[in-house]
Amino acid sequence: MKSSPLPSIDLLALDGLLTDEEKEIRRTVRTMGERELRPHLAEWFERGAIPARDLARRLGEIGVLGMHLEGYGCAGTNAVSYGLACLELEAVDSGLRSLVSVQGSLAMYAIRAYGSEEQKQQWLPGMAAGEKIGCFGLTEPDAGSDPAAMRTTGKRDGPDWVLNGTKMWITNGSVADIAVVWARTDDGVRGFLVPSGTPGFSATEIKGKLSLRASVTSELVLDDVRLPADAMLPEAQGLSGPLGCLNEARFGIVFGALGAARDCLETAIAYAGERMVFDRALSSYQLTQQKLVDMALELDKGMLLALHLGRLKDAGRLRPEQVSVGKLNNVREAIDIARQCRTVLGASGITLEYPVMRHANNLESVLTYEGTSEVHTLIVGKAITSEAAFR
Repeated sequence: MKSSPLPSIDLLALDGLLTDEEKEIRRTVRTMGERELRPHLAEWFERGAIPARDLARRLGEIGVLGMHLEGYGCAGTNAVSYGLACLELEAVDSGLRSLVSVQGSLAMYAIRAYGSEEQKQQWLPGMAAGEKIGCFGLTEPDAGSDPAAMRTTGKRDGPDWVLNGTKMWITNGSVADIAVVWARTDDGVRGFLVPSGTPGFSATEIKGKLSLRASVTSELVLDDVRLPADAMLPEAQGLSGPLGCLNEARFGIVFGALGAARDCLETAIAYAGERMVFDRALSSYQLTQQKLVDMALELDKGMLLALHLGRLKDAGRLRPEQVSVGKLNNVREAIDIARQCRTVLGASGITLEYPVMRHANNLESVLTYEGTSEVHTLIVGKAITSEAAFR
């Protein structure tokens, strides 16, 4: 089913808060998504496979890979434009936004923020074009919400580094040309650039997923991976490095999750208008309208929050706990909207003919990655009480 026009659920005239350039970027990504990506999503989701390299090249052509970064072939857009691109991609599928987020806000951002000039020149132009794919190796089987518990190590051996460990749930992992891997060293946590062909490095795709099926998720294994000294990211030391990257990716999710919610709500409104129940359109019943109105209100409130955070980011005033507020609220509301829309569609809502259950399944993963709801709750809790409740 086709999505209804954008203004249909823009109750607060939020379009008026966007610049012409932001609207044009949104239009470009939305048009590409509707024409080139959406027609294939049900099949990709059902097969649990995507043409990742073709997608990366196409996304590079329209300039969304690392679009908020400056130089090295990146578009250098503002944060709101990047957020809107994430929203439009996730309106098609969360897996597509994940591909872009990991490429741009994790792998490319790590190189741009913490890499040497040689590392930037070597990798960023190709990654911006989608010719090279990156992944971000932080999460481990026993170290998700607590990255300080990572077991992957980097040890000096003469002029080289030798890495050993395992990374888990790594988006783009088994199709990546370069992995940004974080490891414990005698000098604290450091980041390393590991080309995929390096001896001892392997990446295996994780199968059997019920969520983010239109996305490549992998396990990385580092078995005595030997790297030259210049493989280390020189400007990142300690957990502030990877956590800085995570804040970039979390910002994209603040917008992205609303795309999935919007697609669900537009689908539910269109379906309710056509579905006849007791000789009347389902949308004419008070209980149905209450569901639709409540969801539209939460969607618009989430969009106001996202835009405000985007303007703060563009002004250089966005704090980590504010990103947590956005991720916590918008993903939580998006998954509630997806579940409620499924009730409007009834049994039709569980099929791949409609995107609602697919979005709901995807949002289960979005709720967890880049910081669980519990972690973001405690980040915000610390901000308002000055008490850390993590341990």
